Amino acid sequence: MASPTPTRAPQPADAAPAGTLQESQVRAMFDRIAGVYDRMNGVMTAGLHHRWRARAAELAAVGPGDRVLDVATGTGDLAIELAHRVLPGGEVVGADFSTEMLSRARAKAAEIRFEQANALELPYASGEFDAATVGFGARNFADLDRGLGEMARVVRPGGRVVVLEITTPQRPPLSTFYGAWFDRVVPLLGRLAGDPEAYEYLPNSVRRFPGPEALAARMAAAGLTSLRWVITAGGIIAIHVGQVAEA
Repeated sequence: MASPTPTRAPQPADAAPAGTLQESQVRAMFDRIAGVYDRMNGVMTAGLHHRWRARAAELAAVGPGDRVLDVATGTGDLAIELAHRVLPGGEVVGADFSTEMLSRARAKAAEIRFEQANALELPYASGEFDAATVGFGARNFADLDRGLGEMARVVRPGGRVVVLEITTPQRPPLSTFYGAWFDRVVPLLGRLAGDPEAYEYLPNSVRRFPGPEALAARMAAAGLTSLRWVITAGGIIAIHVGQVAEA
C-alpha cells in the first residue's frame, strides 16, 4: 500500500515562497547593506557594473531636456549615468524604498532628485517621464508584473522602459563558473561583509527571475512594444528595452 502523501502545514497568506523574502524584509536588508553595497558591487563585477549601467542609459535614448525615472535606484549609479545625458535642462528622479540607500545616493549627486517610493505604487502621473529604467532591482519587486506596469504607466507614449538585470548563462564553461561563483563565492563575500543573509538572497533572486524571452513577454504584457534585449558579459547580463505604445 502506498504511503499517504505528507501534508504541509498551512502558511500565512502573506508568507513569501521558499528562498524568498517579504517586501519589508528586502527593504530592511538593503538598509543594512547600504554601507557596503558599492564596494561589494565593485568586487563582484570587477567594476564592470558601471559599463553595464552606461549601456542601459544609452538604450533609454534620452537627451538634454528629458525627464527620466530610475526605479529601485539604490545608491544612484544608474541615475547618475542618466543625468550625464539629460542635464542641463532635464531632470532625473531616482526612487527607492530604502532610506539608507537613498542617503548614499544623495551624497553622490545633489543635482538628482532622490526620493522614497515603492516601485509597485509609483507616486507619479501617467506619462510624466520620457523614459524609466531599473538596474539590478526588478528581481526585488514583490510583484514583477505590477512593477513593470507601473514603469510603463509613468512613461509617455513612445518613451522607453529599460530593465538591466543579471541573467543565468546556459552554456558551459561560463554556466559552470557562474554557478560556482553565485553558490560559493558570493555567500562567502557576504559573510566577510557581515551580512550573509543578504548575499545568500542574491543568488536566489537571480534564479527566480525570468530568463530573457520570458522577461520580454512580461514586458509586452505590461503594454510595451518593439521589445529587444542585449546579452552581454558572456551571457551574465541582459538589458531589455521596450517602448510605450502610442495612443
